[in-house]
Amino acid sequence: MQGRQGLQEAQRIVVKVGSSTLAHRTGKLNLYRIEQLVREIADIANQGKEVLFVSSGAQAAGMGHLGLRQKPSSIAEKQVIAACGQGVLMHIYEKLFAEYGQVVGQVLLTRENAMRHNQYQHSRTALLTMLSMGIIPIINENDAVAVDEIKIGDNDNLSAMVATLVDADALVILSDIEGLYTANPTTHADAKLIHEIPDITPAVEQLAGGAGSAIGTGGMATKIEAAKVATSAGVTMAIAKGSRPHVLRDLLLGKEIGTVFPAREAHLKVRKSWLAFGKDLRGDICVDAGCERAMRDQGSSLLAAGITGCEGDFAAGNTVRVLGASGQEIARGIVNYDIETLKKLMGHQTGEFPQLLQGEIKEEVIHRDNMVLMV
Repeated sequence: MQGRQGLQEAQRIVVKVGSSTLAHRTGKLNLYRIEQLVREIADIANQGKEVLFVSSGAQAAGMGHLGLRQKPSSIAEKQVIAACGQGVLMHIYEKLFAEYGQVVGQVLLTRENAMRHNQYQHSRTALLTMLSMGIIPIINENDAVAVDEIKIGDNDNLSAMVATLVDADALVILSDIEGLYTANPTTHADAKLIHEIPDITPAVEQLAGGAGSAIGTGGMATKIEAAKVATSAGVTMAIAKGSRPHVLRDLLLGKEIGTVFPAREAHLKVRKSWLAFGKDLRGDICVDAGCERAMRDQGSSLLAAGITGCEGDFAAGNTVRVLGASGQEIARGIVNYDIETLKKLMGHQTGEFPQLLQGEIKEEVIHRDNMVLMV
């Protein structure tokens, strides 16, 4: 299969592991599993490959360190736990990786690092420099100060952003579930694992359920979103069960475990990656079949005449999704009009704009230079 070959050939790999894989049901760290994971990553590095490690677990480490049995509900308490736990977690990683002859470095990112173009570029430079020096970056959200990150708790999309930042070949997300199934395996005994998903359609998105663990906060839906980001940037992505013995080795050998999402062919340039994946999405624009064909086949800008609807709370300069007639996301881009203005313009030809608007007029709702196709 195309996706399995992409994993076998990968030389720069992002590995993401969630709290549900790193922690026991008590909320405290599973040191045995962490040691196994470190050994596998170190062995990949010994093969001459580059590895970046996106690790959750700061709050789990903090809970154990502070003797807490339940995760608190307030944001301030979560921040304190993460602040205490991040140091504990890094101490464990430094000790274990050093035993296998590897040097690691901590990188804490926030959504702001992705949304500001200069910070996006600086983050890219820092990570690439670490790799060139033989250092394994250990990356996490900066939970101690980033309120939004605490609220979302989504290292799946963080790992996809990191993969696009460094032009990775592969992204492996280790979870408490084997991959994407035809139905929820906890409630449907006949559910079957889907081994490869070449195209993320609305039907595939509907298969993604809620969070699968009381410890982790990122469910299958965020993993599908991460797959859309990664594959569109030329990264092969896999979801597999983190507790499976030799899971990384088996995936990179091409064995048929987990669910694989094959990469699209072309890597995006840095600015296009930032445009598509770094910026916060503020709404959706729906287009008709003719507009969709023009965007897909000709790389056309988005014009108002082909728009059939819009949702969200976006202003001019925000990033939005463009959805085709079937509901599938076909593009992302920076919109030139706010939602209320766009509601007046949609369905109209550009020549009609002077009768509908006052002030500056832009012909394109989204210019092709500020748009990235997702299909």
